[in-house]
Amino acid sequence: MTLPPWEYLFVPFNSVFFPDLFHPTWIASLVLLVGLLVLYNVRTRQLHRHPPYLDMWEWLLWSGLITFSVLIVGALFVFDFFIVLATMIIGLGVMAWIRFRKFPPVLAAYGHRLAREHYFARTAKTSRPESTIRPKTGRRSRRRR
Repeated sequence: MTLPPWEYLFVPFNSVFFPDLFHPTWIASLVLLVGLLVLYNVRTRQLHRHPPYLDMWEWLLWSGLITFSVLIVGALFVFDFFIVLATMIIGLGVMAWIRFRKFPPVLAAYGHRLAREHYFARTAKTSRPESTIRPKTGRRSRRRR
């Protein structure tokens, strides 16, 4: 480090000024972007009947796509370090907010709704007394003697 720490915010983010951060940052962004796309496709296929989970994954997809794409573009076009740092902090903060603050109440309410529907479907099946009695299969071919 030859400059004071606050002056590194306004130097270009490249391998000359940041030799230990530059390559790991853009490689991690690329790997996380591909991993996010794969995970989004897998989870949306598994959860296609649960709209709140699909909404959560859509929010995560778009926030991750924007964050990791801007980090890759920032490394490619040599943005100043404060732009790259702000993108990392804000993007990862938004993704954490989506997963841990915005959607847990929605998912909990959806879970309660599913449990209530399951309970009422189960009790509706046995609410009529004749539903628990086996129907007769017809006449027997042999008679008992």
